[in-house]
Amino acid sequence: MLSREQSQGVVPYEQCDPYAWFSQRAWVEIDLAALSDNVQQLLSKLSVGTQLMAVVKADAYGHGAVTVAQTAIAAGANWLGVATVPEGIQLREAGIKSPILVLGATYTPEQIHAIAHWNLQPTLCSPKQALVFADTLEDIHYTAPLSVHIKLDTGMSRLGTSWQQAAEFVQLVQRLPRLQIASVYSHLATADSEDQTIMRRQQQRFQEAIAQIASLGIEVPCLHLANSAATLSDENLHYDMVRAGLLVYGLYPANHLRSAIALKPVMQVKARVTQVKTIARGDGVSYGHQFIAPREMTIAVVGIGYADGVPRNLSQKMQVLIHGQFVPQIGTITMDQLMIDISTLPHVQEGDIVTILGQEGDKCISADDWAHQLKTISWEILCGFKHRLPRVAIM
Repeated sequence: MLSREQSQGVVPYEQCDPYAWFSQRAWVEIDLAALSDNVQQLLSKLSVGTQLMAVVKADAYGHGAVTVAQTAIAAGANWLGVATVPEGIQLREAGIKSPILVLGATYTPEQIHAIAHWNLQPTLCSPKQALVFADTLEDIHYTAPLSVHIKLDTGMSRLGTSWQQAAEFVQLVQRLPRLQIASVYSHLATADSEDQTIMRRQQQRFQEAIAQIASLGIEVPCLHLANSAATLSDENLHYDMVRAGLLVYGLYPANHLRSAIALKPVMQVKARVTQVKTIARGDGVSYGHQFIAPREMTIAVVGIGYADGVPRNLSQKMQVLIHGQFVPQIGTITMDQLMIDISTLPHVQEGDIVTILGQEGDKCISADDWAHQLKTISWEILCGFKHRLPRVAIM
């Protein structure tokens, strides 16, 4: 893999503009060494015998699913989690052979046929869905048992059969031909909260459901409940596997969990200065003239905007890093460009690199910073960077 310096001429690695790195107005850097280290750090925190699923849905939270999946598996992850059948197919087409769990609901014959063909493992959320799977597999003469995962709703009120009906549901699936239960799992709604009341209630419900299943003499090969936050909260939530998403990408699901593990952010967002100009006192900047120059100023236009994933609501609230210094963004962020005040930096010129998210020296701008300003979550920030920004792999 190329070093950071060598990567300056590398062609971006996934579904990207074929132009070289040096020609881009803006791009996303993916630090694969940090990704690998995060996976290894996670593995070191798991209970003995617990496997790690790296969740790579939504194009690996905007990081590039294929390269992230390959790196995570090489670093020791055992499973991959996706949301949709096409996401799983993308990984299979790239030659990835690790087990892939489709976390979302699938129910059409076309989806089921694709799952069987591409050796994906679906989530079953209801008896009706299980029956559709069994009938469809019979129709297409699928003879090998298809590994399926039973989803229980223990309090998320999203996908899954009610935990009170777990034994009945598992018993039905076990009787159906061509289906083989690979795991039973649920999802926690409040694992990132310091108040663990709801999380413990869900854990207790999960335990009761498992006990109901065991009372029928049914042995489930794998149990999993923990997301990223729960993985760090309590090893008693690890069971046979944990499903880690945000942690793999070097961010924390909650501030109070930061001391539990040392992670490195994987994504940085960079752009280039496209013009430097002087504006007079009283000049307005950008749409609506929301910023009026209080004095003569030197500003730089930067080639990135809200169509690339920089939220327009950050207008005049964000800073960027250039020449190792924080400078403010001014005026309204536009579709393809934003403006910054470089009056204190006389040597900035066209082509200089601006760090939109990431680190320069001891200074850092994180997805958490943006999320805090926008009153949202870092997951949304990471997933927001569009694919007209090439992903550039660095080590």
